[in-house]
Amino acid sequence: MTETSETIVEFHRVNFQIGAVKILDDLNLQINEGEILILLGESGCGKTTTLKLINRLIEPSSGEVLVEGKSTTDWNLINLRRRIGYVLQEAGLFPHFTIAENVALVPNLENWEAEKRQTRTTEMLELVGLNPQKFAARFPHELSGGQRQRVGVARALAANPDLLLLDEPFGALDALTRTNLQKEFAKLVRELNKTAVFVTHDLHEAFVLGTRIALMDKGRIVLNDTPENFVKSELPLARAYLETVRRYELF
Repeated sequence: MTETSETIVEFHRVNFQIGAVKILDDLNLQINEGEILILLGESGCGKTTTLKLINRLIEPSSGEVLVEGKSTTDWNLINLRRRIGYVLQEAGLFPHFTIAENVALVPNLENWEAEKRQTRTTEMLELVGLNPQKFAARFPHELSGGQRQRVGVARALAANPDLLLLDEPFGALDALTRTNLQKEFAKLVRELNKTAVFVTHDLHEAFVLGTRIALMDKGRIVLNDTPENFVKSELPLARAYLETVRRYELF
């Protein structure tokens, strides 16, 4: 870490475009240790692009993204990605790996000793509420959607990364399963003191999970504040989002 020891990720005047289409427009953002930052916005606003820039799945057209004070382009790509947990919608599990093998993926790549890998896999499955004796030897197709998402979170945490990136991981689940996982995930991340960046288009989810919400529109962050202050915003887009969650009686 550099002099900004409490800052995990920084975006400095980042632009990203494909051909003539600008997806991110002069993006500036700071993500601090221990917070759950929500990237909120409709499809096409740039939130997933922002997420992918952090673990260098893509690189900025201009500007700079820093992780732990170092530009992503200066990191060894493999080392960067192994330091960051990544959870996708539908979990992104390898179908021909057992659940235990999926969870132990990064520890295995890091050449952990077999006993240490097994212990960590057991710990992670227990942490996300899956009995290792029941689930370790199963394959992803034998699990429900909610169970697969739990495995995805366990895999992301297995190598003990400081930073987690999550791209609408609960979006495909039924409402009850989704609500339960949201609450469990928020509790888990805070107890483990992880930093998380979470992409969603659902303000209710943002309020359940986030310590800060970055509202995006057309490649820009138009509001970046706590959930408490988001409620008070007079920004028309924020007010439109708030109207979508009145039925949850959050306020």
